[in-house]
Amino acid sequence: MHNYSRQHIQTHFDHAAPSYDEAAILQKTVAERIDERLDLTTVEAKVIVDLGAGTGLLTEKVMQRYPQAKIFAVDLSYKMLEVAKPRLQTPRFTGLGNTVNQLLAQCTLTKKLFTKNIAIPINADAFQLPFADGSVDMLVSNMMLQWCDDLDAVFSEIRRVLKPEGLIMFTSLGPDTLKELRQAWQTVDMEQEHVNTFIDMHDMGDALVRAGFGQPVMDVETFTLTYEKPIGVLKDLKAIGATNANQRRQTGLMGKQRFAAMLNAYEELRTPDDQKIPATYEVVHGHAWAGQEIFKGPNRDKSGHIEISLEDFSKQLKK
Repeated sequence: MHNYSRQHIQTHFDHAAPSYDEAAILQKTVAERIDERLDLTTVEAKVIVDLGAGTGLLTEKVMQRYPQAKIFAVDLSYKMLEVAKPRLQTPRFTGLGNTVNQLLAQCTLTKKLFTKNIAIPINADAFQLPFADGSVDMLVSNMMLQWCDDLDAVFSEIRRVLKPEGLIMFTSLGPDTLKELRQAWQTVDMEQEHVNTFIDMHDMGDALVRAGFGQPVMDVETFTLTYEKPIGVLKDLKAIGATNANQRRQTGLMGKQRFAAMLNAYEELRTPDDQKIPATYEVVHGHAWAGQEIFKGPNRDKSGHIEISLEDFSKQLKK
């Protein structure tokens, strides 16, 4: 059972697609960070998946870095992929998804689908990837995993499609994200959760190990965007489709009085130096390798399986 509504997420990102690129300043910056980190990897990637590709900000960089690879841009939102098409260099694909998905499901990919420096858009959910077991060399994902409330399920699915020793490299949002907006809301409404609660770095690392990944490396980078007014934060969040996805969220119209009170509370949080409205984003960076079957996932044969925390696991690696 998902606490986050997949339909709600898809609908909001569909609506946000036309305005996404203009507002996605942070996403562009973090895509550049991932690209820089790919400099440090020596993986020979012939098949690459960008999961949660959105408008192709990271896909475009991966295409440039791995010009000979077969690259797939996967997203839950059809509309996002439509916006991405110029970046993906795939104007000849008029129907996103179905035909290509069928080919993938049957594992009948041929070179005819690919020319140099293109990416194939795939309209699919991270929880049900249309790729054969062990068919992907590398999977990258930029600020999408925070919309997946069952990390064990999505990491297991990623582990399934990656080849042995395949690489996952991703970013997600951590729990300090939008702490100012959360604080402002809590001053006027303690009962409802108005801002998504995101998973911390250590829990993400533990989930990777449970799913059968080895050598997880996790770190955090903090960004603070500043605005002239609190409403600017909310407008940008709407423009990129980042609304409250929790199914238990309040679905009625928010009273104008309470909303105004929240904005006033946010006004009190202006930065002391330049008096701007801050919006903090905690970006979790992670990468790991698809381990051999010695790392057993939750649904596999657990004979000889030892549960170990990420902290203990890290200590073992350092010995």
